[in-house]
Amino acid sequence: MEKYRVGVIGGTGMVGQRFVSLMENHPWFQLTVIAASSRSAGKRYEDAVGHRWAMATPLPQEAKDIIVMDAEADAEKIAGMVDFVFCAVDMKKEEIRALEEKYAKLECPVVSNNSAHRWTEDVPMVIPEINSDHIKIIDAQRKRLGTKRGFIAVKSNCSLQSYVPALHPLKKYGLEKALVCTYQAISGAGKTFETWPEMVDNVIPYIGGEEEKSEQEPLKIWGTLEDGKFVNAKGPSITAQCIRVAASDGHMAACFMKFADGKAPSMDQIKADWAAFSGKPQELNLPSAPKQFLHYFEEDNRPQTKLDRMLENGMVVSIGRLRPDTQYDYKFVCLSHNTLRGAAGGAVLLAELLCAEGYITKA
Repeated sequence: MEKYRVGVIGGTGMVGQRFVSLMENHPWFQLTVIAASSRSAGKRYEDAVGHRWAMATPLPQEAKDIIVMDAEADAEKIAGMVDFVFCAVDMKKEEIRALEEKYAKLECPVVSNNSAHRWTEDVPMVIPEINSDHIKIIDAQRKRLGTKRGFIAVKSNCSLQSYVPALHPLKKYGLEKALVCTYQAISGAGKTFETWPEMVDNVIPYIGGEEEKSEQEPLKIWGTLEDGKFVNAKGPSITAQCIRVAASDGHMAACFMKFADGKAPSMDQIKADWAAFSGKPQELNLPSAPKQFLHYFEEDNRPQTKLDRMLENGMVVSIGRLRPDTQYDYKFVCLSHNTLRGAAGGAVLLAELLCAEGYITKA
């Protein structure tokens, strides 16, 4: 098949680098444009990134000689060169909102890793296995923007990508509330141990904005689409505490869940529901979709960040230690790779879904 031409806006940062690496040998997507700030514009990508390349794999050969463009000044030119863009810029929220809408109005679809448009009324915030139907709101968004091809779609925050998928199949049993503590890797802050030596042998009990996102974004994901806008779900309610830990990649969560009186399923039923759960990406056999989205480990000491974050190319949610709790009904731990499933990989999977469903077309 003829590949979709792809641009990465914000290609020099941590998530942007991950997007660039994921385009290497992708069966549907061809990296065509890399854009960043004016400081990097005009340089070869290899020179613009330099020693800041943070991926475990080498910088892709196809990306090295791409001349970095100016994400803002060259927007019109970029929009004419690609079929859609991934966006992972490091700017103020109002600037990101304006930039992404600018590309959309230039008839260039935007698949964003940024949080700026997550609460825009007609922008879908999607975990593809859970709320793929939310992309239908793009029709209403296009009417507002006055576009035929252009739109914005976003992925949710990385902090909730482990426990929300685990909770989702259990909502049918009257899941009322969850308490969650996340233990988040330093790459979520765009850092490595070399660039953030203070994190070696350290834990920081605060990550700005994460707890609010962890508690509120699931309600949009679990919400319904009515009259061209989203109506948030009323529950289950979530309370969260987010902690930065000395891991390079991988966000772990300890989750406690409470069901309506008398409705709690058995542990065997919960494990069966996790094993059986799949979504639209598996149905469509999308290139980045894991075969087994929710993977349960019976071992007492799993999942482990170092051992399990790369399961099925980092696109799996790993779960373990399901057991009864004295105050809630059950508790468990879960893990997802924050820059793959939680960030760039999740956005690539969303783009594949949008292509398969006809919302992204070749220009």
